[in-house]
Order: sequence, then C-alpha cells, then structure tokens
Amino acid sequence: MWAAGAATGIGSLPGTDAREAAEVVLGELPQFPYLPELPGRGVGADLLGRSAALLVDLAVEVVPTGYRVTARPGHHHRRATDLLRWDVDGLDEAVENAGRPPVLKTQVAGPWTLAAGIELASGHRVLTDRGAIREFSESLLEGLRAHVAELTARTGAPVLVQFDEPSLPPVLAGALSTPSGYGTVPSVPAPEARDLLATMIEGAGAITGQPVVVHCCAARPPIALLRAAGAGAIALDATLLAGAPSALLDDLGEAWDSGVAFLLGLVPSADPGKPVTLREIAEPALGLVDRLGFPRALLAELGVPTTTCGLAGATGEWVRRALELSRDLGKAFLEPPEAW
Repeated sequence: MWAAGAATGIGSLPGTDAREAAEVVLGELPQFPYLPELPGRGVGADLLGRSAALLVDLAVEVVPTGYRVTARPGHHHRRATDLLRWDVDGLDEAVENAGRPPVLKTQVAGPWTLAAGIELASGHRVLTDRGAIREFSESLLEGLRAHVAELTARTGAPVLVQFDEPSLPPVLAGALSTPSGYGTVPSVPAPEARDLLATMIEGAGAITGQPVVVHCCAARPPIALLRAAGAGAIALDATLLAGAPSALLDDLGEAWDSGVAFLLGLVPSADPGKPVTLREIAEPALGLVDRLGFPRALLAELGVPTTTCGLAGATGEWVRRALELSRDLGKAFLEPPEAW
C-alpha cells in the first residue's frame, strides 16, 4: 500500500488552519501523508466529535459529561460536520500545490472507543447497550463510505483507514466508570470485541480496497486480538515495549511473521528539550527485531516510523522536526547507515 521506507503520522497536529496543517504533512511525509486532525479548535474537532460527524442518521450534542446522543443534529453536531468539511477542503487545496500523493490515510474512532466515549440519552455509555453499539458501528461505516469517496475524488489518491482505539484496553478490562462514578461498566469479552472489530475492518477494507490500520497507544496493546480481527497494520508506541512480557512480544512476532505491518511510534510527540539522533530514536525498533530474531530489513518492509502519538500538544517547530525525523528514519530503515 505504501512504498518501502515510507513514514507517516498518527493524526493530530496543533493549530487551527486546516490548509497549513495539510501543507506541512504533504511536505514532510510525501510518501504516506494523512488527513490532519486539529483538536485545538475545540468541540467537534477532537477524535469523538470528528468521528460523530461521519455518522449517518445519528447525531450528538455536548453535555457537561461529554458527547451524548440527541434526536436531531444541533449546533454542536453541525459544527463537527463543518470542521471536517473544512479539513477536507484544506487538504484539497494543499494537494493542488503539492501534487497527488501516492496514498492518503484518514483516521476515525474505532467502534469500541466510539461506544465508550458517547452517552445514550440515559447518560449511560453506548457501550452498555449492544443494540446501540451495532447501530453506531453500522452508521459509522456508512459515513466512512462517503468520506473515503470524497477524499478519493478530491485527491485522486487511494485511501487507507485508521481506526483509533485508545479505549479498547479499558473496555476489555472493565475499567470504565458508570455515570455515578461509583461503579464500572462490565468488561467486554475478548471474542465479542474481536468480532465487532473484524466486522468494521472488513467493512472499511471493502470500502477502500486496502488494508486497515488499527491504532492503540496503550503500553500493552492487545496485538493478538487486533491481528485476529484482521488488522492489516497495527500502530503502537514502540518506546513503551521496553520490559514488555514475553507473551506480548510473542504476539507481536507472530503478527509480523504473518505479514501484519506495524506503524512504530518512535519519534517523541513533544520536544524532548535536547538534541536527538536517528540512532537513538531507532533503538527501540532495532532492539525489537533483534530480540524477536527477525532481520533488520523487515523494518523497511513491514515497519513504518511515526511519532509516539499525536502531535496536538507539540510546538509548530517540533511538528516539522518530528515529521522530518520520521521521514529520515524511514529512509534509514531502507538503507541503514554503516554505523548501525
């Protein structure tokens, strides 16, 4: 789907100018750019609001506790829809100057994160109602179909979908609070979580004709579950794998061995305050393949450097530097320096 040695980003950037953000991404990551997210704009621009803007025949509003289902689209929902439209417009304008990218990634909340983060009218999470979970997932896929079609028409590039699932680990662990705050929502069995993800991944893959990325930035992401659900690529923070249990590393090795690609979060998402070298940044990835017994050439084939997470909290200066380091690291994976 992407060229060997390509690099990409997770999704978010600081600022409020959609065109400027798209120009930065297209300029720094020409082989594997993405539609930027700008959560700094507030309500409707964050992961949940942006994803809710894609829903078909479902709407949300903002209440003191977050996003809640509402009978019809109001100000908050329309704002989210407008922000997403402006993002696509900004990307379209940037592509006119930069030229058609070889591939384009777009990010959306995964089904479990969406269900965990949006409330029903009762105040309980969508997660507590299996029928509502299915309804939201089907609605999201329908909206994603139109979104991908528009991106393809605007840019002329094949589109790849990334499902962001930061809430999946607490969903599996039963660690999400109830409205009262005194209890927790029962855990979702792993087979049930896998099956819904598999349905969404299959649906998104049918829409794009491309493999689907699932991003989970937890220290111990459920790699085996994501692989079983059909993820073509898994995005994670590779700097958190130091000291990981052997079972997790075995799962990662089996996924890699089966052809699953990994978007490896290696570049700091915020300015570390000191100079960093490519060798230092690459160390977690080099150590990982060495420990698993794979040739380092695998990093160019099935490894894509990214920042450790989104860049929404970074300075504009560090954004460019971080994306530049990601790009240079991809080149180094393809043609390793002699010192490595």
